Amino acid sequence: MLYDSIGVGYTTARRTDPRWMSAILAALGEARTVLDIGAGTGSYEPVDRAVYAVEPSSEMISQRGPDAPPVVRAVAESLPFRDSAVDTVLAVLTVHHWTDWRKGIAELKRVASQQVVLAYDTRLHSEFWFVQEYVPQIAELELARPSAPDIAEELGADYMIPLPVPWDFTDGVFPAYWRRPEAYLTARVTCSALAQTPKVAVQRGLIKLHADLIDGTWQRRHADLLELDEYDAGFRLIVSR
Repeated sequence: MLYDSIGVGYTTARRTDPRWMSAILAALGEARTVLDIGAGTGSYEPVDRAVYAVEPSSEMISQRGPDAPPVVRAVAESLPFRDSAVDTVLAVLTVHHWTDWRKGIAELKRVASQQVVLAYDTRLHSEFWFVQEYVPQIAELELARPSAPDIAEELGADYMIPLPVPWDFTDGVFPAYWRRPEAYLTARVTCSALAQTPKVAVQRGLIKLHADLIDGTWQRRHADLLELDEYDAGFRLIVSR
């Protein structure tokens, strides 16, 4: 289980960002019961309605707070819940980790009439400057994962909302530090894109990034990014009703 190893310290590196939380709450609408799939530590679980969680990693479950909603250890592809068990299922940045993502999507549709899925466009992730300039091996990993448009099509989604990444984003997702490149020199442990890429390739890229930061190469090359408040890294909130 990937997150049994890289999930250590997850609650520190992957903190809830209130801007994404607001978008998720709006998408949930008036749903009173929510099933959070691939829930992890519960970063984006609402507190104003009944929530139940599903998480396969014991390490992630151990980091859930004492007041967190009840959690069942299971996988998305085989949910231990009856048909139409809840109003809405929520799946935040988890589909790309599923063994059989289409089977998992079918399960989401089985247990609830509404699905809210946060995923990302793998093409845009692969075009991210860190990938293109420092660790191009990540692109192969990303492009092999289900992309947000594919997930939306499989769900028969009603709409898909772009979720840009603010420059001061608090959730340490892979592109979170698009305007704070120095963070990549240390913030690597809880990012699956880096954890699943050969260590030699990642280390080589970080050495190059460190040199480019010291001599100002990165700053000159990406002066335009330093003027932006947010960046579209491909994150999409997919809603199907």
